[in-house]
Amino acid sequence: MPVLYLGHGAPPLADDERWTGELASWSAALPRPTSVLVVSAHWENDPLTLGATTTVPLTYDFRGFPRRYYEVTYPAPGAPELARAVTGLLDRPVAHDGARGLDHGAYVPLREMFPEADVPVLQVSLPSLDPRELFEVGGRLAPLREQGVLIVGSGFLTHNLSCVDMSVGPDYRPPSWSAEFDDWAGRALAAGDVDALLDFRHKAPAALLAHPRTEHLAPLFVSLGASGASEATTAVEGFWYGLSKRSVQFS
Repeated sequence: MPVLYLGHGAPPLADDERWTGELASWSAALPRPTSVLVVSAHWENDPLTLGATTTVPLTYDFRGFPRRYYEVTYPAPGAPELARAVTGLLDRPVAHDGARGLDHGAYVPLREMFPEADVPVLQVSLPSLDPRELFEVGGRLAPLREQGVLIVGSGFLTHNLSCVDMSVGPDYRPPSWSAEFDDWAGRALAAGDVDALLDFRHKAPAALLAHPRTEHLAPLFVSLGASGASEATTAVEGFWYGLSKRSVQFS
C-alpha cells in the first residue's frame, strides 16, 4: 500500500466541494485497504496510545462551530487485529484507550475517502513532536503496508491560526510565509529530501510562522518513515484561508 500525508482542515473544510471531490478521486485511485492506520495532529499522548478498537462515538475535539458539525457520524469498524500488529512492531511501551473515538483529523477526511465507513480504522497518538523520533515510529510501522494497511498522517502543511483572517474567504491569496513554506516543502517532498524535511526548523523558509507549534506537521514524519523515505507525489494542492492544503502520496 502507499502511504499518505493529508491536510484535514477544520470541520467546515468538508463543505468545500472541490476538496471533497479531490479526496474522493484520490481514494478511488488507491488499492482498497484492509484497514487504515491514522495518526492525527489532534492527539498527542505519551506513551504512544491506541484508540478504540470497537465502534465508539467520535471525538468532537473542537468548539465554536454550528451544531451540525457535532452531529456528524462515521461508524467505521474497529481494527483489533491491527492494534495487536502495531503493538508487536513498536519497540516502546504502548497504551490503549478503548473509549477514544476518531477525532476530526481522522474522520473528516476519511468520510470523504471511504464514505461507506466499511474500512476498519485504528487511530494512534503522537508520542512526541520530535521529527526523528516520529520518523523512526513510521519506519517500525512500515511492514503493515505489506498487509494492505493504508498508513495516513493527517495534519496541515502550514498551520498558524493566529495569522488567519476568516473574514477574507477560503480562496483568499495566501500570505507569503504560507506560500513560501508550501513551495519549499513541495519541492523537498518531490525530491525525497528527508534530511531537509526532518530539519525543517533550520532549512525551511518562514518555518516558525508556518508552524509556531509543530503538531500539524508532525504526522508527516510518521508517513515519511513508513514510506521508506520515498519521493512523494502531490495529490491535493492549493490553500484554504491562506493555509496550505498540500497532500501527498508516497508510493
